[in-house]
Parts: sequence; structure tokens; C-alpha cells
Amino acid sequence: MSNRPKSKTTVDIYGQQYSIIGSESTSHIRAVASIVDDKMREINSMNPSLDINKLAVLTAVNVVHEYLKLKEDYEKLEKQLLEKD
Repeated sequence: MSNRPKSKTTVDIYGQQYSIIGSESTSHIRAVASIVDDKMREINSMNPSLDINKLAVLTAVNVVHEYLKLKEDYEKLEKQLLEKD
């Protein structure tokens, strides 16, 4: 965790306002919110009948899936770099 002071940032995600408190920069928090908003809109465009709760869960599942794939790729690259040493 960061030792930076926490600040409050208001963001809009899928038409709802949220106050996010964290130690990351305002621009970082806004970028995260924008990615979540974009992903929710993308999923909704493919499944317009989803209620907001199911849309939120599918968004979370998709984002975590992308995160895990990136983490796996990172670990493979890190292993390759260590093997070259």
C-alpha cells in the first residue's frame, strides 16, 4: 500500500456517480472508472437485456479474466528473462 494521503474522486460509471477514496492519483482513478464504464457498455451492447446486477458481475468476470491473462503473460516473460541470465 502507498503512504500517500488519500483523496476523494467522484467518477461516473454507467450513468451512476461514485465517490472513490484512495491514495492513487485522480487521473488513475478516473482511468480505472473509464475502463469499467467502457467494459460495461461493451457487454451491454452484446446483451442489452441484462439487468444492472448481472451486467456488473459479467463486467467483473471479464476484467478479472483479462487481468489473469496479462499476469500469466507477464510471469512467462519474467521467467524467460531470468532464464537468460
